[in-house]
Amino acid sequence: MKILVLNCGSSSVKYQLIDTDERKAVAKGQVERIGMKGAILTHTRADGDRAKLAGEITDHQLAIEYILAILLSTNHGVIKDRSDISAVGHRVVHGGEDFKDSVVIGPEVMAKLEECIELAPLHNPHNIRGIKACQSQLPDVPQVAVFDTAFHSRMPKNAYIYGLPYVLYTRYGIRRYGFHGTSHFYVSRRVAEIIGKPIEELKIITCHLGNGCSITAVKGGVSIDTSMGFTPMEGLLMGTRTGDLDPSSILHIMGREELSMGETNAMINKHSGLLGISGVSSDMRDILDAIGKGNDRAQLAFDVFCYRLKKYICAYAGAMGGVDVVVFTGGIGEHSPEVRESSCQDLSFIGIKVDPAKNRNAKNPERPIHSGKVQIFVIPTNEELVIAEDTVRLVQ
Repeated sequence: MKILVLNCGSSSVKYQLIDTDERKAVAKGQVERIGMKGAILTHTRADGDRAKLAGEITDHQLAIEYILAILLSTNHGVIKDRSDISAVGHRVVHGGEDFKDSVVIGPEVMAKLEECIELAPLHNPHNIRGIKACQSQLPDVPQVAVFDTAFHSRMPKNAYIYGLPYVLYTRYGIRRYGFHGTSHFYVSRRVAEIIGKPIEELKIITCHLGNGCSITAVKGGVSIDTSMGFTPMEGLLMGTRTGDLDPSSILHIMGREELSMGETNAMINKHSGLLGISGVSSDMRDILDAIGKGNDRAQLAFDVFCYRLKKYICAYAGAMGGVDVVVFTGGIGEHSPEVRESSCQDLSFIGIKVDPAKNRNAKNPERPIHSGKVQIFVIPTNEELVIAEDTVRLVQ
C-alpha cells in the first residue's frame, strides 16, 4: 500500500509517500513558508530526482494541492492517480486522555481533536488544518491520526500525576503526557530487532535529541516514564526550550520584567535552552563550533545539556531496576559524538561506557558504540514509517 504521511506545522507541511510493502519512502519533501512571501515546495524522489516549486501558497489547503500535484507530475511524480494513495496518516501532537492509540478519523474523532487544541495550542490546530485539507482534496481516502502522546499512555499513574491539587487533573487533565512517542516506539523496537532479543525482556532508555529533546524509560516494550510532561517544555534542555525549572522562577521573572503571558510563553519556548544560555545558537553544531573558538557560554550550554541528560539516564535506570540498552536518536543524538560521550561519562558504575573509537565512527547508521555491559546504539529514527504502518493496520 502507498500511504501519504503528513506532518503539518504552522507554516510548513512535511510529507512522505511510503510504500509499506517495501517499508520505504518513494518520495518525500516539504512545503515551507505557507502564508508568507517566497513559499516553496521541495520534492525528492527515491531515485534521487529533485524538484522545487515556488508559488503563492497561502494556506494548508493549497499546500496539499501542491503536494498532490507534484506526486502526480509527469516529470517528478510517483503515482498516476489520486486513488493510488490508499490512506493518509497524520502526525497529531496531542491526543490527551481520549486517544491512547491511533484512530481512523471521522466526525466524532474530529470533535475530540478540536477539544484537544487547548492542550497543545501551538501544534494541534495546524495538524487539524492538514486533516481538513486532505478530507477536501481526497474525500474518498481514509484518514488516520497518529499521536505523539499515544506511546506514553500506559505510564503508571505515579509517573504522570503532578504534585498539584488532584482536582486540577480531574477537571482539566493536568498531568504528564509525554511526546516524541512514535520516535521512542520505533527505536526501542528497532534496537530489540538488532540485538535479537524480545523487547518484552529488555529495559531500554531511548534518547531523542534534536531541537526538541526527550528521554524515555521503555520497560518490556512499554513507556513507563518520559521527560516531557503536560507540554513539550518539561525535561531536558532543548534548542530554545528551558526544560526543567522551578515554576516560581517564572512568576518572579514575570513580575520583575512585567511580562505578559504571551511574552513569557515566547521566552520559555523560543528564547531559552541552548540559545538562551549560549547567546550563540539553538543548533548544537554552532555550539560546538563556538566552544572550539573558546566561547565560555557555549561551553556552559553544552555542559548543562549533557549533565541533564546524564541525570535522566541514571534516574530511568533506577526507575526500571536496571538498564540493558541505551539508544541515541534525533539530529543531535545521531550526529554528535561529543554529546553521546559526555552524557555517558562516569556511568560505568551502572555498566554504561562509550567506546571512543566506535562513537566517532559514522559509517554504520545503526551502530553499537559501547564498551561496557550495557549496550549503546545510535539508531536513526523513522517516525514516518511508524505512522504509515499504523495507518495500514487501521484501514485494513
